[in-house]
Amino acid sequence: MHPAVKILPNYSYEDYILWEGRWELIDGIPYAMSPSPTPKHQRISSQLQYLLIDALNSANCEDCKVYDFLDYKTSEHTVVQPDILIVCNEIKKKYLDFPPSLVVEILSPSTAMKDRNNKFSIYQSQGINYYLMVDPEKEETEIYQLQDEKYALLDNSTNNVDLDLATGCNIQLNLDLIWK
Repeated sequence: MHPAVKILPNYSYEDYILWEGRWELIDGIPYAMSPSPTPKHQRISSQLQYLLIDALNSANCEDCKVYDFLDYKTSEHTVVQPDILIVCNEIKKKYLDFPPSLVVEILSPSTAMKDRNNKFSIYQSQGINYYLMVDPEKEETEIYQLQDEKYALLDNSTNNVDLDLATGCNIQLNLDLIWK
């Protein structure tokens, strides 16, 4: 462990639930989720949620649900809030405590480094099958699929993708529609 890490405050889920505002907790270190997302970020999020809900409905994936950000607790010292999630099992607690089928992070200048590094590692280690990183500036979506416990970037030359979320739940997306 790096010496600097030893002197940083280390918080747990019990601390986290007492905080006001939106936060994430990664390896015991708090990250403020402010300021609120830009209008473009929110529009992209809304459009992508609509596309995902429509794809789930078209594929008759009744067990899979789309969620706006919610607490995803991976340990006592790590709680993240992906921008969008697809969960194909019932959530029985105030937070998600098992891997969703898909997570989406919409990159911003203040979060891109954390999304590309910290969260990438967290989602990969948790066994989340798909990780989508949406770049509003480039108007591109990177789709990572878990293969042999490591994320592999899927071919992003086309924005028409088929995703196998759960047994019997295969959805088709046209990601070009995010930018309309």
